[in-house]
Amino acid sequence: QVHVVESGGGLVQTGGSLILSCTASGTIFNIYTMAWYRQAPGKQRELVASLTNEGSRKYADSLNGRCTISRDNTEDTGFLQVNSLKAEDTAIYFCNVDYLGHWGQRHVVWGQGIQVTVTS
Repeated sequence: QVHVVESGGGLVQTGGSLILSCTASGTIFNIYTMAWYRQAPGKQRELVASLTNEGSRKYADSLNGRCTISRDNTEDTGFLQVNSLKAEDTAIYFCNVDYLGHWGQRHVVWGQGIQVTVTS
């Protein structure tokens, strides 16, 4: 069974930066896509950024170029850096991993999420 764990969240001041990490563990033969989503209070979960194993990146327009997604394929670990943080970036951030597991089966697994709170 594959598990995904996020780390690096917490309290951050407005204008600051943070780096979130996502580590996938278990039997993984290939990670197709690693993505970050976030859900603010009272709002729907939204895609923040995604990165495929071919290096294709997508970013949410709402972040206006303030974030960067990257991966360390050797460690099945991904990162999300967000700069110039604003109050509206306050949310629970989730890592999502689309991977190839046993028996040639493809799966998608979510982390439990990590809170990011931007304070003034």
